[in-house]
Amino acid sequence: MDLILKFVLPLLLGYLLDLILGDPQSWPHPVKGYGKLIHYGTRWLNKGGARFWKGALLTVTSCTAVYFFFYGMQRALTPWPLAYYSFSTIFVFFALANKSLLKEGREVFDVLQYKGVEAGRQRLSRIVGRDTAELTPNQVRIAVMESMSENLSDGVVAPLCFYAVLGLPGMMMYKMINTLDSMIGYKNEKYLYFGRFAARLDDVANYIPARLTALLMIILYGSSRAWHFVIKYSAAHTSPNAGYPEAALAGILDCRFGGPNTYQGKLVEKPYIGENDRSIAHEEFRTVALLNHAVTFTVVICIAAIKYYLLWHAQQAG
Repeated sequence: MDLILKFVLPLLLGYLLDLILGDPQSWPHPVKGYGKLIHYGTRWLNKGGARFWKGALLTVTSCTAVYFFFYGMQRALTPWPLAYYSFSTIFVFFALANKSLLKEGREVFDVLQYKGVEAGRQRLSRIVGRDTAELTPNQVRIAVMESMSENLSDGVVAPLCFYAVLGLPGMMMYKMINTLDSMIGYKNEKYLYFGRFAARLDDVANYIPARLTALLMIILYGSSRAWHFVIKYSAAHTSPNAGYPEAALAGILDCRFGGPNTYQGKLVEKPYIGENDRSIAHEEFRTVALLNHAVTFTVVICIAAIKYYLLWHAQQAG
């Protein structure tokens, strides 16, 4: 099969499927399988001594197994183009999450607007880790905006970056890294040592994508204020990566993110991102949705164009 088509076609078709379908809840999803593997591995290994090394073993083994599984499947399906393209397209689709991300955020905004603050708090609790029972309507909207910006990076741009460098196997390996972090990368008594390697690996994996996401948000929206926000506030975030897209969006909206929040009953003091403590309007979600689509489209097209150029010149030289 043509190397250009093998790389570019699944990327474009997978992106279009995500744009049309999102993430149907009733469909099987590889991340659910990842979660089960991590759960069983945690039950088996997260006890006794040497928990850091046991967690590192689980992380490295899981990520390596995922990479070589998808590498092997693509190699095995190469003689059958239809099977190869179908397999690769479906898993690119599974690895992207922009449509479902925006759907979840929009539903929180709509429930809050039309059913009241209590319903909005309950709906928000499905997509964030903080306690939502005492949040004001504006705090609910702010939480959604923070989630939209952070997840644009680790749910869309990061897997696309891994696809650009390592193809579908790398993309699916990144999803395992991200799932490991979301399940065991906590700084609590249970996971402090066991999940530390996974959390650090996730930080490394998202280092470039987070900054690229912020840069694209700034360029595509054309906001100099967002650039100043990234310079001023991004490094103050507790996460080495999440502060970049969050600061960019806070600058675009000219609002204030961050601040104290409660997690599992414990107050966590987080620095503020921005100073304008204004109310977010219901209609402003449209701005975020359009920006997310613009960033996703730009990354997909740039990856496809660059890879086409490189592979075409490599074929001509050969």
